[in-house]
Amino acid sequence: MTYILASASPRRKELLELAQLPFAVHVPNAEEIIPPGLAPAQCAEHIAAIKANAVACDRPNACIIAADTIVVVDGAILGKPKDTADAARMLRLLSGREHTVITGVCLLNAAAAKKNVFSQETAVRFYPLSDEEIKAYVRTGEPMDKAGAYGIQGRGALLVESIAGDYFNVVGLPLARLMRELRDL
Repeated sequence: MTYILASASPRRKELLELAQLPFAVHVPNAEEIIPPGLAPAQCAEHIAAIKANAVACDRPNACIIAADTIVVVDGAILGKPKDTADAARMLRLLSGREHTVITGVCLLNAAAAKKNVFSQETAVRFYPLSDEEIKAYVRTGEPMDKAGAYGIQGRGALLVESIAGDYFNVVGLPLARLMRELRDL
């Protein structure tokens, strides 16, 4: 079976390499539009399915692995920040609080007409952050391409007081569950 990672994320690529799964990367070219009324987990799953479907058109005989990670606090979805001010706003919102990281995953084997869409949730609690800590972290540039404006696998680890659930889910791919779902697919 040929596996295709439908993602430009270097973190997802590293995680699949960690799992020693042979794969190629094919970055999807798709509009990520979320229909109104979906719950946060459904939003992440919906975007993952859009990515998988976009790549399946080009790679119909492969098993496509697509994912989308979001951060949810007070029912609001935090995606990637638009700019440094938005990153600082998100970090202030997360400061001293618990939030949920949800990764939606879509596994698609078009040739076999098999599709599996699921999501994984992890609770993350931040330490209270001072304005100076937030400014210093934003200056690193690390928050700019990450949902919720932080990367737990980088300097963002210094913001995290605790997690409950799958660490790799917060990085961007619930690796252990993914491997089990692939086996079952």
